Amino acid sequence: MDIFAIKLKETRIDKGFTQKQLAEAIKTTDDSIYSWEKGRSQPPIEMLRALSKILNVSTDYLLGLED
Repeated sequence: MDIFAIKLKETRIDKGFTQKQLAEAIKTTDDSIYSWEKGRSQPPIEMLRALSKILNVSTDYLLGLED
């Protein structure tokens, strides 16, 4: 599993979001969140930005570039 998938799932859970809630917050589908968390696909850059804002972490954190 890639670092983004791990960080996304851990952060989502830590912040108290379900996959469906997070998907609604960034205007995507829960299937997309599921695929990203399983490492099957990666979000487009605009979704990465939206994820970092809603989860209140940096994009570098989600990408595993900082702790």
